[in-house]
Amino acid sequence: MKLYCLSGHPTLPCNVLKFKSTTIMLDCGLDTTSVLNFLPLPLVHSPRLSKLTGWTSKDGTVNLEKELKECAGRVFVDSQPEFCLPERELLDLSTIDVILISNYHCMMALPYITEHTGFTGTVYATEPTLQIGRLLMEELVNFMERVPKAQSATCWKNKDLQRVLPGPLKEAVDVWTWKRCYSMHEVNSALSKVQLVGYSQKVELFGAVQVSPLSSGYSLGSSNWIIQSHHEKVSYVSGSSLLTTHPQPMDQSSLKNSDVLILTGLTQMPTANPDGMLGEFCSNLAMTIRAGGNVLVPCYSSGVIYDLLECLYQFIESANLGTTPFYFISPVANSSLEFSQIFAEWLCHNKQTKVYLPEPPFPHAELIQTNKLKHYPSIHGDFSSEFRQPCVVFTGHPSLRFGDVVHFMELWGKSSLNTVIFTEPDFSYLDALAPYQPLAMKCVYCPIDTRLNFHQVSKLLKEVQPLHVVCPEQYTQPPLSQSHRSDLMLELTPPPMPYRRCSVLNLPFRRRYERVYILPELANSLTPNEVKPGVSVATVSAVLHSKDNKHTLQSVPKPPPVAPSKKRKRVVEEPPVGLAPKPLLSGAVPLESFLVTLQKHGITEVKVEETPDGHILHLQAEDTLIQLEDDGTHIVCDNNEPLRTTLRDLG
Repeated sequence: MKLYCLSGHPTLPCNVLKFKSTTIMLDCGLDTTSVLNFLPLPLVHSPRLSKLTGWTSKDGTVNLEKELKECAGRVFVDSQPEFCLPERELLDLSTIDVILISNYHCMMALPYITEHTGFTGTVYATEPTLQIGRLLMEELVNFMERVPKAQSATCWKNKDLQRVLPGPLKEAVDVWTWKRCYSMHEVNSALSKVQLVGYSQKVELFGAVQVSPLSSGYSLGSSNWIIQSHHEKVSYVSGSSLLTTHPQPMDQSSLKNSDVLILTGLTQMPTANPDGMLGEFCSNLAMTIRAGGNVLVPCYSSGVIYDLLECLYQFIESANLGTTPFYFISPVANSSLEFSQIFAEWLCHNKQTKVYLPEPPFPHAELIQTNKLKHYPSIHGDFSSEFRQPCVVFTGHPSLRFGDVVHFMELWGKSSLNTVIFTEPDFSYLDALAPYQPLAMKCVYCPIDTRLNFHQVSKLLKEVQPLHVVCPEQYTQPPLSQSHRSDLMLELTPPPMPYRRCSVLNLPFRRRYERVYILPELANSLTPNEVKPGVSVATVSAVLHSKDNKHTLQSVPKPPPVAPSKKRKRVVEEPPVGLAPKPLLSGAVPLESFLVTLQKHGITEVKVEETPDGHILHLQAEDTLIQLEDDGTHIVCDNNEPLRTTLRDLG
């Protein structure tokens, strides 16, 4: 069993598991942190960005003025943002049989895998994962296509040039493999390969293994996966949460008795308490509005935004924010808000019960009805005529490199009355803000990450007790910024097996058993003999039939009847005489009785030597060795087959 690791990002994993002749991809996360190296894509012409000076190396030997621009002491690529894809050279991706998706954030690289590698398999995901994943992909494509770049920067990606580039471009991973965003046609083609599954539904893969999704408690439809055969079990835990939020709670008991547990997607903010961050978010928002400023919240169009809106629903009246307009701007804003209300069976129990009252499970429905929350596909059209300040705007993209958020950063960045509040943990807020410096608006970092922290995951692993744990190497050492914090890493016995991008792990257990079925008529012919109390043994002669990884013992077919001979030598054709089957040997050879038997047959010069595994008998006259061990007997004699056969039968 092997694990191929195609992504170095611990919360955006992409691994491939080879298990019992099946090749299974576990998630295909897209590392979008690469876009931080690019200049923002403004919706309207930006004089500030258009006047930036080009970059030339200090010695003047490298001139990339058209591709790289200097901005606030940093160098950025002036081109359409590109993404760091999962590794595609480590193994042939056309051999992948299935792709298992754990949540909608971990499927953003799917079109690159299914449309450009010769993939012909099936993708398995829950319905909310598919539908919300489609929205996030559609939003990403929309952000890119509505602000096309005239030129494409490629020279800076030259391997020889990268060594002389300034940081962080110098340290960027595999820049020559970075790709532009896919098209909507590729998205639709990729998602047509998805087959929907429900929690605890068992899916057979070629009769070899069975896969089943379990609720992971992190987001709508998010899953952990069980991959098992009759005698082996692998658990894949990715993006899980034990906190009480809107999704169904995490199913922990089904993870027990795993031979291997692959662990990814822990919290990116182990020291930040989500409840504390929510409180800080609300208080900073209220403080800014009361001072007459605007609040900008860069966020994804699904996920944490549901919890933010629910928190604000309870907070608005007590903070006297009842007249403040809240705007949600995204090409998929309407669909996202509606989807969250219709996936009732994927929600926690409290929200499910509301559906039967009937009430909408999320309170943002009431905010929309009372006109406190308004949603728009973009800043153009209705929004521009209905927009009033001070207000709160939720919009994407959290990287601040594309989407409507770029317009608001340019619009509000010059005033210290305004505040930008970062709630998504995927991007360094300092790196996100870099091309907008110098900035007068206040910046607040309230990352809300509900995924498992190290204390929770250690407790979980003690309960489910897997034999082996595999995880990203980042989890086996404290963060660089807090090297003294040994509580911010996984300390297990035995130690976890770490992986990094492009590593191949041989998972530490061997398949020892295989299930074989026996036909009733063959079973009926067996005559078991009791070898010890409660244990009976029967010899069987049969044909092993294997098809679709299922093995069956069938009766040995009878030879066809011999056609009567035309020659008149014998009138009656006699049936051929069948040879009696040789006795089958089992158990250890008893030393003393074996020595006596050898003496009876004239073999007297026997030297016995004790070994850690048994005994070695040296037959000096015959120049032969016999190794007697618990799990086997070996006869070593040189070109004397009659002697070897005699000794075998004496044993």
